Amino acid sequence: MEGRTRRTKRTERTRRKRKDKKEKEKEKEEEEEEEEDNKQGVRNPEVDIMKKHLLSLLGWCVAFTAQAQNPNLGTAGAQFLQIPVGAQATGMAGAYVATAANAGALFWNPAGIANLTRQSVYFAHTPWRATMQLNSAAYALRVGEVGSLGAAVTVLSMDRMEVTTEYAQDGTGEFFDAQDLMIGVTYARALSDRFSTGITAKYVQQRIWNETASGIAFDLGTQYRLWFKEAVIGMSLSNFGGDMRMAGRDLSYTFDTDPNAPRNRLAPAMLETEAYPLPLHFQVGLAMELLRSRTLAWRLASDVTHPNDNSERVNFGTELGVFDRLFLRGGYRYNYDDEDLCFGVGLSWPMANSHLAIDYAYARHDLLPDVHRFAVGLEF
Repeated sequence: MEGRTRRTKRTERTRRKRKDKKEKEKEKEEEEEEEEDNKQGVRNPEVDIMKKHLLSLLGWCVAFTAQAQNPNLGTAGAQFLQIPVGAQATGMAGAYVATAANAGALFWNPAGIANLTRQSVYFAHTPWRATMQLNSAAYALRVGEVGSLGAAVTVLSMDRMEVTTEYAQDGTGEFFDAQDLMIGVTYARALSDRFSTGITAKYVQQRIWNETASGIAFDLGTQYRLWFKEAVIGMSLSNFGGDMRMAGRDLSYTFDTDPNAPRNRLAPAMLETEAYPLPLHFQVGLAMELLRSRTLAWRLASDVTHPNDNSERVNFGTELGVFDRLFLRGGYRYNYDDEDLCFGVGLSWPMANSHLAIDYAYARHDLLPDVHRFAVGLEF
């Protein structure tokens, strides 16, 4: 009896061990299958839900654009902040918030520098209207696990003009000019391998001869990488800040408080200008890679924009890379007053431990002169 009982217990223990072993093997197989599915891009329910929500938002914005009209047309100042910066972005008609990835991203989406692996420097030049010039520069670097830091500056300037009056129509001998300035600092970080965010704090100043207006503004941005076609969804909110107001010595004057009193003194006074808001701007976009081979890379992007002082607009852009050396770009800006077609070309070349990029863009205008943009970028 005792021998039979022992054999029975040993048999039960053996069965339990085999059962436990099979369960562990099954769990291991399920984990391996899940990892393989993730590598091959098999759909994840959570990703599907997020993708549907984001794409629905993008579709809603596109549908809304066709109907909406902004009641605050032309009410914002500091319009130089809305001039597109850079040749790569404008070559794609401004469909860039999801594509921005180097120091030039500081002018479009601060989240674009979150995944930098090297230092990046960017310079852009745009001959603007008449004698005006738009010049921009940016620098960004990765700071270990803390994230990425960046700094940018934009200056819109004009040549000096001689002061004239109704009595001195040939000039008084004095000269005046005007200048707009933006200086910003940025912090960005990748919160996961798919999601990154960034914020920019910037000082904004406008000057017309002896009068100036200044203020502080903020840019916020995010980028989310989807699991298919190297797709990225980008969002940015630009120029969030308080109102600005012009002030300066040319606004001071004296006046007679009582013209009927023969001996009263002239009283000093100051003219007060009206405050104006900054051009708050929201932009959301989707970019994806439609083709990737050893020789060609084709990328498509579309952005929807919502400014606080104009109607909604849509930007469509594309970029074709040949051997990752030559880049051909094109795009269309929908629902703009004067702009429509854009084209661009870029050259990219590795040099020792650095990487040089030279870009050019052309933007066609219906009423005003066409605009040419030039940019140089260096990563090292």
